[in-house]
Amino acid sequence: MGLTLIYTSLLALASNAVAQKCPIVFDGRVPDGTTPSLFDTEASPFNTEYVKGKEVAFSELIKIPDVPTSLFDAPEKSEAIEVTISDLSIFAPSPDNVQVGFRRAELQVDGNNGTDSSTIGVKTLHFSVRKDPARPFNNSHEYQLVWLEDNSYSTNQIVLKTGYIWPPTGLDPDTLVLFGNVNSKPVPQLFNTSFTEDVWHNFGVTMDFTASTTTVYYSTDSDPLALVNGPVANDVSGQGQFHFGPLKKPTGEGIKDVTKEGYQSPGIDEGVIFGAIFMEDSEGDCVSLSPDGSSTQSYNAVPAPTEEKSYQPTTPPTKEKTEEKTGEKTGGKTGGETGEKTGEKYKQKSEKKYEEKSEEKGEKKTECDS
Repeated sequence: MGLTLIYTSLLALASNAVAQKCPIVFDGRVPDGTTPSLFDTEASPFNTEYVKGKEVAFSELIKIPDVPTSLFDAPEKSEAIEVTISDLSIFAPSPDNVQVGFRRAELQVDGNNGTDSSTIGVKTLHFSVRKDPARPFNNSHEYQLVWLEDNSYSTNQIVLKTGYIWPPTGLDPDTLVLFGNVNSKPVPQLFNTSFTEDVWHNFGVTMDFTASTTTVYYSTDSDPLALVNGPVANDVSGQGQFHFGPLKKPTGEGIKDVTKEGYQSPGIDEGVIFGAIFMEDSEGDCVSLSPDGSSTQSYNAVPAPTEEKSYQPTTPPTKEKTEEKTGEKTGGKTGGETGEKTGEKYKQKSEKKYEEKSEEKGEKKTECDS
């Protein structure tokens, strides 16, 4: 089963405001004037139950920031949203799997059940990210912001990170780093750029799920996307689900299970702003580079070099300011890198319920294209 139209009324209001030529697979853009209460209802383009702390609703986690329009949003048509985390952002997939090591809240497009059409063929994921100066990250921690978790819950096939990343990258912690499949050795670094404040960072990530390659486009603010890397070999064969929101990893020493151990400071109020989350079908080399639809190009164009930065920390942070070698060091398994599978597998009976529930909801709200 696949995704063709999700929430037609929202698509008509939001995505029709831009003259894109590539077919839309899923659309997380919300109409201008949307309030956080939408995200607790059937009208939301996102799953209303995952991923968040059980004691908090998405309407409490979502903010509507007053920021300039992102590249693929349209003024007075669609708007940015912010996903926040607090002390209540403790995800519990099951009663015996309470992830006290993390603080996390992520949006997942409703209907993206792990085996749908969004991870078949050639697709381009679009999103923009922006800092909230009022809810800054603590860069002594590692954060995941956007990722594709495979359908077996055993790896992330692409993942955008910031903060004190482990293993060390040699980059300033205040950097956006896009990695490929974290089960690869070495893990491919696809692109990096400074996480500049008061700037939209626009990404287009083309994934060829047949050829197992990834291509990255990037720009800032209203500039059209430009090719920065690819196509490069990257294993994206595991299908899976896309996550949009902060997953904050713990700090500490001697951590064996990053999901349940380590230090998280109390009283946090942190967030990341998203603009124009959507996916398009890139069969036939269709990739939208600007919202007017006039700038499309082959996704297999000649790559441009990634922006490399030199950063050598003097000493790693210690104590609260010490970044744990999150689970990436536990047996070299991906579960540590993703933070989703350490000690015990993230794929448990409760996760089966999670997947089945998402699939059930997706079937109710999605027209299938295959």
